[in-house]
Amino acid sequence: MFAYIVRRMFQSVIVLLVVGLVAFSMFRFVGDPIDNMLGQERTQADIDRLRTELGLDQPFIVQYAKFLQGAVQGNFGVSYRQGRPVSTIIAERAPATLELAFVSGFLAITMGIALGVFTAIRRQGVAANIIMTVSLIGVSLPTFLIGILLIYIFSVELDLLPSFGRGETVMIGGWSTGFLTTSGLKALILPAITLGLYQMTLIMRLVRSEMLEVLRADYVRFARARGLSDRVINFRHALKNTLVPVITITGLQLGSIIAFAIITETVFQWPGVGLLFINAIQFVDIPVMAAYLMLISVMFVTINLIVDLLYYAIDPRLRVDARAT
Repeated sequence: MFAYIVRRMFQSVIVLLVVGLVAFSMFRFVGDPIDNMLGQERTQADIDRLRTELGLDQPFIVQYAKFLQGAVQGNFGVSYRQGRPVSTIIAERAPATLELAFVSGFLAITMGIALGVFTAIRRQGVAANIIMTVSLIGVSLPTFLIGILLIYIFSVELDLLPSFGRGETVMIGGWSTGFLTTSGLKALILPAITLGLYQMTLIMRLVRSEMLEVLRADYVRFARARGLSDRVINFRHALKNTLVPVITITGLQLGSIIAFAIITETVFQWPGVGLLFINAIQFVDIPVMAAYLMLISVMFVTINLIVDLLYYAIDPRLRVDARAT
């Protein structure tokens, strides 16, 4: 087990280094930040001085090495646009994104598994067929279109929920949260549904297909022949044996919820790190863009590592193979 963890962590570090190198290389082609930082009256001396202060006159490999050295210490440099430490800016925006991702992920997992089990058990029922038909909306429509549709229905027509912003927040230590205010909770509903709908339908369909396959297995027939109740068969045997593929998709989707919150945050003007990244692209704020992509990479790699460890814990065949090798 220990050797497996060490091997996977070493692979994760290699992935992060490659992702960081590719991302840092791409930023050289998005524009020159000097153009946005200096006014029209700038001179060549001003350009050279600022380029030296920012370290942009150094070779690429030197810039990348300094970026990695600072990133390991939690220092991503200073924002070209705001003139403040990037780590401070991200720390201010992170609570909004993490709360949105948490609520979206919770809805996607709980509703996805529950509806998947229900539609598998009651696959011939009218309610199950309606749910499967409606789920095509979550799979087919793009996220931004779902968000605009929800805004039109619940904000414009019904005037029930806010169409943008995070609402009122309160500070708990260094964390700003909207969970403790009415306006914060209301502002969270539409973005959370928009962000989690695709993941929910994907998980639901996966659980349903895996459940149907397991329910046709021989050991389920033997369990029925032994007189076990449907509840025991469905939840102790069938659902448990669908966990491995469900964990795979769920883990990847939790990472994508944070990574692709950019679209939802843009539609709802949600003040998270996704919207911060969009603004950074417009102003060629390279430190913010690099920090965002590195953090997203760390998140994906960490989630994949956790998924692999869960495989190892759930599937005994992996432990047998590991001992054999």
